[in-house]
Order: sequence, then C-alpha cells, then structure tokens
Amino acid sequence: MSRNFDILRREMPSAARVVEGEAGAQQAGATRTPDPIAIIDNEITRLVRQVFFLRGDKGVRSSVTFCGVNTGDGCSWVCTRAAEALAELVPGRVCLVDANLRSPSLHQHFHFDRSGGFADAMKNGSPIETLARPTWSSHLWVITAGEAGCDPGGALNPARARTRISELREGFDCLLFDAPPVSSYGDGALLGQLTDGVVLVVGCHSTRRETARAAKQSLEIAGVPILGTVLNKRTYPIPEALYRRL
Repeated sequence: MSRNFDILRREMPSAARVVEGEAGAQQAGATRTPDPIAIIDNEITRLVRQVFFLRGDKGVRSSVTFCGVNTGDGCSWVCTRAAEALAELVPGRVCLVDANLRSPSLHQHFHFDRSGGFADAMKNGSPIETLARPTWSSHLWVITAGEAGCDPGGALNPARARTRISELREGFDCLLFDAPPVSSYGDGALLGQLTDGVVLVVGCHSTRRETARAAKQSLEIAGVPILGTVLNKRTYPIPEALYRRL
C-alpha cells in the first residue's frame, strides 16, 4: 500500500511568518500562521526517509522514478527537492536525472546548459556517468535531459535505458528520475519498471480523483510498485494550532 504525503508548495511574505524572537506582541500559546518553508522542509524530509530508507539495516533504496498524474502537478519540483534532501542525509553519491524529455526543466533550476544529457546517452555509446554534473552539494549530481530532437518518445528506448540505468547504479548510490506525467505518456511506467518504483505526484487543486485513480491503475497494470503518493500544492487556510489537533 502506498504512503501519502502532503506537500505545501506556497510561499508567504516574510512579514506574515512568525519568527523566533518576534513574539513580544503575541500572547503565549496564541495561534500563529504556519511557516510554509518549515512545512515544506519537514514534509520533503519525511518523504525521503520513508521512500528511500528501508527498514532495519537493509540500507537505502537505490533508484526511484517521480512522475505526476498531469502536467503542472509539480513533479519536477518535488523530485528536485527530494534529491537535495537525500543528498544531505546520505554519505554516498546521489544523481538526479531529467528523464522528462517531453518538457525538461531541471537544467533551468540548476542553471546548467541542457545539452549533453539523458537523451544524448540514449543515442550514443559514451559513458552516461560522464554526463553527470556536480551541484552545490558535494553529494548531489545532475544529468540534464539533453537534446531529444523531434521525437522525445522514440529517444527512450527500453533496452538502452535499462543499460544506462545499470551503468548509473555502478557510479552512484541513489538515483532519482524525473519523468513525464502518467496520464499523457508511458515513459513514467517504463522507468518505473527499470527502477525500484514510482512516487506519484498529484496536484491538490488540479488533478481529478478519477484521473489520479486511472494513473494509479495504469502503473499497477504495468507491474510498477507505487512507493508513495504526494499531494502537492496544498494550502493551509486555518491556523497552525488547529492543524496540530487534527
């Protein structure tokens, strides 16, 4: 059974946050607006621990695919934040791969050139590990999407992808793949079959329940383990003290 995680992806003006040391005008125990940054960090860390860290002394799950139900569900954002958090928690090397050849975006987040990435590794025989680029974290590396050309779907050849992922497993301890939305393309299911499973990202106010259920069923039919379901872009309209009682 998949686990559910609520991720708040909303920034508030700094003046609206309750900061330590500014409570002079507030009474003890008064309700306060929840800090969205703290909520994000806590939920992302919880997601990473429950998806990647296996029980007991079995170590860390080596490869996970992240895919949204629909375009705009925030899968790339969740996958990137999870990779950054995981790199802070494990001593080994973490590699984040932009496998969303339909709509790549990770190169923009890390301010990298898009070329020389995952799609290029699907086309030629050069070692894929050489395409990984170091980030601000000494443990986190990124492989951009590369240039898929006019046929992004054809670039993801199953046999070649299996070989490339096996190569990455030899060079990195943990792999995270950002995939296209399940409801539109089969890339996420394919990558889910080649990795340890999928984390499904659902847009809180944009994804219909029927669409999310159909996406889940399509992954199950393909034999892909669903490791977690993220409810993304949820808002918190009531005070923090009330949420603590829920």
